[in-house]
Amino acid sequence: MCVAGHGSIVHLGTDNGPPPVAQRHNGRMNERARHWQYDELPGVDLLRARYVRKTFVRHTHENFVIAAIADGVEVFHHGGGDQYAGAGALALVNPDTPHTGRAGVPEGWRYGAVYPSVDVVAEIAAETTALRGTPGFVDPVMDDPYAVGLVHQVLRAADEGNALAADTLLRVAVTRLLRLNGGPMPRREVPTAGTRIAARARGVLEERMARPPSLERLAAELGTGPFALLRAFRDAYGMPPHAWLTDARVRRARRLLDLGTAPSEVAVAVGFTDQPHLNRHFSRIVGVPPGAYQRERKNVQDRG
Repeated sequence: MCVAGHGSIVHLGTDNGPPPVAQRHNGRMNERARHWQYDELPGVDLLRARYVRKTFVRHTHENFVIAAIADGVEVFHHGGGDQYAGAGALALVNPDTPHTGRAGVPEGWRYGAVYPSVDVVAEIAAETTALRGTPGFVDPVMDDPYAVGLVHQVLRAADEGNALAADTLLRVAVTRLLRLNGGPMPRREVPTAGTRIAARARGVLEERMARPPSLERLAAELGTGPFALLRAFRDAYGMPPHAWLTDARVRRARRLLDLGTAPSEVAVAVGFTDQPHLNRHFSRIVGVPPGAYQRERKNVQDRG
């Protein structure tokens, strides 16, 4: 995944609704989400949301995910199986770890999340724990109502513009989670021929994001077969090349939106056919449409 009083609750079905407040009503559906930053918590994204029919496709985050479930159940595929996080539990995902997300019960789930950067978590770990190396979370689900409460208090303090409380509570929450469920991040395996091919393919896709080659052409350029490349890429990055490319495009789109680039221009720059195409994929990964995402960033910059 703006200071107090300036966030927006966004209409999740489109990016053309009237800011700053919009809401979707459709029978039992009443989905809301706010994805923002607080300038007194650098390196941390914040999210508060309620989803019913929302489905997050397989994706990754550059930051850690610390999602505190308030009501309902979230199901997310992680590490080869489905994980279930209900009220009073936290969903914990390390950076660059593929995962999905969806409701585990008909009424959906309501949660608050903080997304601290690798540097923020490493700094806290070095000061308050005995962990060495790059820290991470061991188990993806942790039942801890107290830590859930801390996360929601961080969000409330950010809403209220209480920098001292927000920073303090974030550090207390991360320290607790690392002490109870922390460990060194897994070391990368020794490169094999397959991982080297996958890395080269990733480099090509990053360089030619707007006009990527087909799987067959990419494999030919790298001197291998399409299915061999597909297997190697999945083994290395946890998803096939086309899914990884969509994820990478959304990451790059976020950076461009942060710089103030118009969503329509961002769509073309990262290789989507048009803004609706960007809207669809962005919402399925970030949780809000790109226009709402950018408005929050602009709010922070305007008051910076």
